[in-house]
Amino acid sequence: MSDPYLWLKWTHILSATLLFGTGIGTAFHMLATHRRGNPEAILIAAKNTILADWLFTAPSGIVQLATGAGLIWVAGHDPAESWLVAATALFALAIACWVKVAQLQYRIRDLAEAARNAGALSDSYHRTVRLWFILGWPAFFAFLAVFVLMVFKPTLW
Repeated sequence: MSDPYLWLKWTHILSATLLFGTGIGTAFHMLATHRRGNPEAILIAAKNTILADWLFTAPSGIVQLATGAGLIWVAGHDPAESWLVAATALFALAIACWVKVAQLQYRIRDLAEAARNAGALSDSYHRTVRLWFILGWPAFFAFLAVFVLMVFKPTLW
């Protein structure tokens, strides 16, 4: 039980599960709440999503980077292997989308609070949610592709 590779691998898999699972769960919760159109519920969902990002998404993303680097080193992989380069690029794409999505969630929260006071969701709110939704897809598919690359380790070029 003292094999560093296995502990790194376990931590890497656990953090990937938290990162992906939290993303799917909070996205579903935000979208389902948005579709109901209740500004008070949207406000609560946005606040909870922001909290989940700080408690789970951001830390697990950091752990992914650290354990991924550790696994490359301990396993003796060449960081220039095509599957690792592709996985790193896709991870960077997903994180870039997530950073923008996280910013939009603060805007959604603020617009939902304004709607709660005004009684209606604004056009700005709907545009922001639309962009939030659109940016979630590249991150989702990038993470799926990273999972494939991590499992199969194909030679791409």
